[in-house]
Amino acid sequence: MLILSILAAVAVPRINFAAVGGVRGDAAVRQIGTDLRRTRAEAILHAARNPKGFALVMIGGSPYEGYEIVDLHDSKVIATGRIPDDVRCKGGQRFEFGPLGNLSSTSDTSLNVAAEGRAYQVEIVPATGAVQWTRQPN
Repeated sequence: MLILSILAAVAVPRINFAAVGGVRGDAAVRQIGTDLRRTRAEAILHAARNPKGFALVMIGGSPYEGYEIVDLHDSKVIATGRIPDDVRCKGGQRFEFGPLGNLSSTSDTSLNVAAEGRAYQVEIVPATGAVQWTRQPN
């Protein structure tokens, strides 16, 4: 029994927790990017009734704990997102999209997301509202 236990301990691959944390960072940046695109799409979709647009607003201190998608016409929160505890998100706090999908002149344009040796820069092109992210070198 003892010999089998030792063999099992040696043979079972070890979990690389840094890789798991990095995957969480990948997932977080993809989710934030998707929700920024959703906010832009909501602004375009509801342009006829809502000339003020929609905003994605980061919540909590820096690093942020999560975010809300807000209808700027009536300040109603239409969706929320949570950032995992082991993912650090800093930078821009408010991203407001107008009815044409562009960023408002008072909006932030970038956000940094990092976890376990992986770092990303999320950027929004002000004129078009296009959302993109790039992995930063280690």
